[in-house]
Amino acid sequence: MHFGLSEEQEMIVTTVRAFVENEIYPHEAQVERTGVVPEELAQEIKRKTIELGFYACNFPEEVGGAGLSHLDFTLVERELGRGSMALTHFFGRPQNILMACSPEQRERYLLPAVRGERMDALAMTEPDAGSDLRGMKCSAVRKGGDWVVNGSKHFISGAAHADFVIVFVATGEDQTPKGPKKRITCFLVDRGTPGFTIRDGYRSVSHRGYPNSVLEFDDCRLSDAQVLGEVDAGFDIVNEWLYATRLTVAAFSVGRARRCFDHALTYAAQRRQFGQQIAKFQGVSFQIADMITEIDAADLLTLAAAWRLDQKLPANREIASAKLYATEMLARVTDATLQIHGGMGLMDDLPIERFWRDARVERIWDGTSEIQRHIISRDLFRPLGA
Repeated sequence: MHFGLSEEQEMIVTTVRAFVENEIYPHEAQVERTGVVPEELAQEIKRKTIELGFYACNFPEEVGGAGLSHLDFTLVERELGRGSMALTHFFGRPQNILMACSPEQRERYLLPAVRGERMDALAMTEPDAGSDLRGMKCSAVRKGGDWVVNGSKHFISGAAHADFVIVFVATGEDQTPKGPKKRITCFLVDRGTPGFTIRDGYRSVSHRGYPNSVLEFDDCRLSDAQVLGEVDAGFDIVNEWLYATRLTVAAFSVGRARRCFDHALTYAAQRRQFGQQIAKFQGVSFQIADMITEIDAADLLTLAAAWRLDQKLPANREIASAKLYATEMLARVTDATLQIHGGMGLMDDLPIERFWRDARVERIWDGTSEIQRHIISRDLFRPLGA
């Protein structure tokens, strides 16, 4: 493995970081205060991203994307992690699961999403089935040649702005030696479909302006043309395409931690107590040393996992390790940064308290820390028959 970035990769990092600093940072305080991203601002960010050539950069050139490698795209996500998620959402990275679209679905969903004409959202989580996807109760049954969907989803990110939603629902059940096992199917559901409602979700302390939504299905009829992949093969799609979401969270956490660290480093060098800079106190300087060591370690874990994907090597455990370590590292770094700032760290004059609040959800969504530990340990023990 070569640890240095190529000239092209350095350009990606420089370009995206400059975009975040110039187009995202100036609007963060307003979004944090109001909890809303004005529509005209959202469209402006999207337009500038398209002009920059980075919209849907996680998609191959054959469908109109930038064709970045997994490693290149991880660098993009790392830099976007420095900015407000509410705003960088409009930088535009459609779910790569759309690559599973049929030729007809590509024209209706995939290509418009890549061009920025339609936005998508991914819906799995339910009130009684978070990490346990097999426990989902939202279901679809055959009736009159269509699928009739009933049930609900919650904590759905991006649905407030989505033109269509990628939804996983139960479409049957198999009896196994370990008990009933749900069969899962993935559907593409357009906003405005009769029987499908998107409503406001819960108020969250993390990522203000990036709302979650509740999806409700009440005898919502869907045709076979809206099945993504094969009927009852939803888990095959998950296993093939959704690994990238965990890697994205890891990369985001590294980027956010580096921005937070910059605040801690600068403040420690400038703040004076007892006649000298607080950086001269071992209690502070050792925290700074631990922070940068952990950030670098998380960064290398994340980039190494992305590299393995590009080499077509197994990477499930490595991605889980990156997601686990990077998100827990971010929690420690934001907490230490707040501690170094003292009482001022809790004031909204600085973004520190926001970084601290936002960091908490990273250990929960896209697979909790406990789920990542399960993935890692299962990968290690399975070859031993344990």
